[in-house]
Amino acid sequence: MTDSTPRSTLTTHEVVNQPPIRGDVDLWSTDIALREATEREGGQATAITDYARKMGSQEMREAGMEANRHSPELVLFDQGGRRLDEVRYHPAWHKMMETSQSAGYASVAWQGNPGGHVTHAAMIYLASQTEPGHCCPMTMTYAAVPALAANQALSDIWRPRLIANHYDPSTRPIEQKSSATLGMAMTEKQGGSDLRSNTTRAEPEGDAWRLFGHKWFCSAPMSDGFLTLAQAPGGLTCFLVPRWLEGERNAIHIQRLKDKLGNRSNASSEIEYHGALAWQLGDEGAGVRTIIEMVHHTRLDTALAPAGLMRGALSTAHHWVSHRSAFKRDLVDQPLMRSVLGDLALDVEGALALGLRVARSFDGTSDEDRAFARIGVALAKFLGNKRCPLVTYEAMEMLGGMGYVEETGMPLYYREAPLNGIWEGSGNVICLDILRTLAKEPLAAEVLRQELVAAQGSDRRYDAALRAHLERWPSLPQESEARWFAERTALLLTASVLIRAGVSAVSDAFVTTRIDGERGHVIGALGGDISDELLARL
Repeated sequence: MTDSTPRSTLTTHEVVNQPPIRGDVDLWSTDIALREATEREGGQATAITDYARKMGSQEMREAGMEANRHSPELVLFDQGGRRLDEVRYHPAWHKMMETSQSAGYASVAWQGNPGGHVTHAAMIYLASQTEPGHCCPMTMTYAAVPALAANQALSDIWRPRLIANHYDPSTRPIEQKSSATLGMAMTEKQGGSDLRSNTTRAEPEGDAWRLFGHKWFCSAPMSDGFLTLAQAPGGLTCFLVPRWLEGERNAIHIQRLKDKLGNRSNASSEIEYHGALAWQLGDEGAGVRTIIEMVHHTRLDTALAPAGLMRGALSTAHHWVSHRSAFKRDLVDQPLMRSVLGDLALDVEGALALGLRVARSFDGTSDEDRAFARIGVALAKFLGNKRCPLVTYEAMEMLGGMGYVEETGMPLYYREAPLNGIWEGSGNVICLDILRTLAKEPLAAEVLRQELVAAQGSDRRYDAALRAHLERWPSLPQESEARWFAERTALLLTASVLIRAGVSAVSDAFVTTRIDGERGHVIGALGGDISDELLARL
């Protein structure tokens, strides 16, 4: 039988001190924090377990690399010059989509079972470790479901197909498909996050509308439809624009694909509506209020994705240093390396714990649950995405020069790290939204306070920090302090969740370094040894 093992003894040298290929990795059994948080917050362990094993396999990691290596291609015309406006993807992309859709990434939250949003959030975390680009169309599909409630007739057609547990990439009208994806096209050149400045116009045509205008960002342009905003006679209104029509293609013209820093497997585009058929969703003039339900749910995904990216980068780095030595000692046993590993682990544990706690509030039905979901998800998104680029860079650096090489996967994590902090509202937008929510929704302020005081009495340093926080900001801060306020509030909220989780090695280290400030400014600049118990959780 032929030995297919790679040769280590070469003509000029012997290959030693190189980590082995990771092979299949069970992303559930190897992640203590995920298992604990899933149980604590009521997620569906069986669904998460199965998906974690699939996404951790070497086969899926290789498919993810292939999907990023072979970027989507824009095909505007057929050979006769007729418009196609299609994007062609590598087969690896379709493999990623089929695996995740079949597992319930976009649907599990809406199938009526307990812990659906927690389960969905855990899937975001897992998918982001393997191939984050394909999360985009599924995230928007998941988030569009509640927005469709504004038009029952549209919901009756689209909802069953959006929550179907399979993937159908065919170019057919929605009525002919058993599953579908939905995207979003909101921003325009002149306005960005200022959606009310949109100039795309809507003209009535019987029960439908025709749209005319340009959209600066349309992610996943091969989705079966898009939620979009346009100026109707009664003001800015939300519309559902189907991608495919019976007997013809809707007049959605793709102008170009964006040449992006990361997210390369996913096509992001500029599009124009040239009289595209559209259906009104919600009241005329209430476009922002209608589509904000979709934005709110995408925010949950942008809060969990950085946790997954950080975890993927950290686990890759941990594997590397666990199988490599320098200066006659294993890297993983060297005190300075352990400080860096432990410091990074705290960011991952904190982002995951807070993200799944927030996801539980999405599963809730009370006014208090909805209020905490509104404020909690904004805080989680802000903090996790500010930490993600730093964590992925430090993890990359642990591999030395190899960390800069594509085949390790580290460049993919690093390129992706800024995305979720920019998507659907960058840092300043999120901070202003936090202030606006606390000012306009007294219940949100009250449930946030309850979450913070719930951890009192377990750590005197946390108690002192919370008192100082409340004294510093007895009311809302001025706008120029919004980032400081958001960061500190999110850190205290994360500490509260970790303290109540009861893993003292994690909560004590988090309070010491993030709340009490016994550290320097760079990652790994800690005041003492990181406990063996914390590192054993990697």
